[in-house]
Amino acid sequence: MRDNPLMVIYRHLFERFGPQHWWPGETPFEVIVGAILTQNTAWTNVEKAIGNLKQAGAMTPLGLRSLSMDELAECIRPAGYFNVKARRLANFLAWLFEACGGDLDAACAQRTDALREQLLAINGIGPETADSILLYAFNKPVFVIDAYTCRILGRHRLLDGPADYESVREMMESGIPRDTALYNEYHALLVRLGKEFCKPRPRCQGCPLEDLPHDVEMADE
Repeated sequence: MRDNPLMVIYRHLFERFGPQHWWPGETPFEVIVGAILTQNTAWTNVEKAIGNLKQAGAMTPLGLRSLSMDELAECIRPAGYFNVKARRLANFLAWLFEACGGDLDAACAQRTDALREQLLAINGIGPETADSILLYAFNKPVFVIDAYTCRILGRHRLLDGPADYESVREMMESGIPRDTALYNEYHALLVRLGKEFCKPRPRCQGCPLEDLPHDVEMADE
């Protein structure tokens, strides 16, 4: 009997890298802010921006809302595109207070599909950011798809050519057990693999998957 190729990849990555403890954040709101700020920048820059917000006492919905746009933009300057990202944070806050009274628990209590639809309707929040918020802040079973995921799956022929975000997400969610902790760990492991080995110019020697054929037939163990 053939094993599930997606779970074969997961096991190899977990055995090599171990638990990733991702997403770093002391509160769900901090995770949300980080998910918005990390667009088009390195996480080290996001950490600096989050540090500035904490120093300003703004790492709560009310605290962040109390900042002017100029103050917010200055705090998050290290994350790059700070004026754009300040507007995106403000857009998220506007939705949170208008739709949920500023209460993250009220947002989390909604059905996953309804909450996802609302997040995607916020200007500046795309599928990857919305799903990161759902998975890492709200603990919803939604698999986050990013460039690392698509690159790795494509190189192992689990994607048949270029694929859109939703089709890859559907493949992952239908191909592995629907479990929030698994989705969390798996995505983090794929990011680790993509950063260290499966780069645009791959570094295959020493890769946790180097002994697996670049084919779905790797399902045989």
